[in-house]
Amino acid sequence: MGALYERGTAPWDDVLDDTDRTVFEAAGWGRRAGFGSRPAIVVIDVNYNFCGDNADPILESIKRWRYACGPEAWTRGVPAIIRILEAARSKRLPIIYTTNPRRPDGFDLGVWNDKSHRSEDVVDVMGHRGNDIVDEVAPEDGDIFIEKRKPSAFFGTPLMSHLTNLKADSLILMGSTTSGCVRATAVDAISYDLKVTIPHEAAFDRSQLSHKVALMDVHMKYCDVTDTDDVVEYLESLEAGLFDAQFPPSAAKAGS
Repeated sequence: MGALYERGTAPWDDVLDDTDRTVFEAAGWGRRAGFGSRPAIVVIDVNYNFCGDNADPILESIKRWRYACGPEAWTRGVPAIIRILEAARSKRLPIIYTTNPRRPDGFDLGVWNDKSHRSEDVVDVMGHRGNDIVDEVAPEDGDIFIEKRKPSAFFGTPLMSHLTNLKADSLILMGSTTSGCVRATAVDAISYDLKVTIPHEAAFDRSQLSHKVALMDVHMKYCDVTDTDDVVEYLESLEAGLFDAQFPPSAAKAGS
């Protein structure tokens, strides 16, 4: 199986210089690994904290939602995620969501508090919608919901147990941020020998440089970065009900 992207066509080409490109090509990185046969869908932290609540310019959005990724979330990320979720639900695939609620005193953020000079901002955590998944892609009955405290969806959570029970061999990974929780989850997933595909329109970040470099890095070494059309075509090719024997009955009925 050859490379997914020809020279000059990748989403990160405008930030990759000729020397680095030649190094990766010479070393053989970036070959397409391919989809698995039993994919689970993972939606990472598509919540109001990271999306904001509309497509305002990012600096405006950050005034209210200081972790917001700005219009990238709403004009590109959420629409792509909606398309993929529709295709996945039509095949009754397991859909797993994560978000990251925290204690009112912020203790469970740990050393993350050390990296932002706004970490002392007073936030009414219990009355704040920040950790709610945005309405446009919110979980449905039967979906799997995981609360996490660190970047990877695997760290300190039952995610791998769920995937083992489902007999899943691969993930379609989407959400935010590309350079943070998406990347961390992808690296942990391949550490468990799960194939991972990231449709690049369905991942987003507050920094376009971070977004593009993170996509390049994981594609070269760990997983496949492809596009929404490719993922939808793959999902539509699957037999419906692959997980009916393992998935909860309410989830197995979704999309039927």
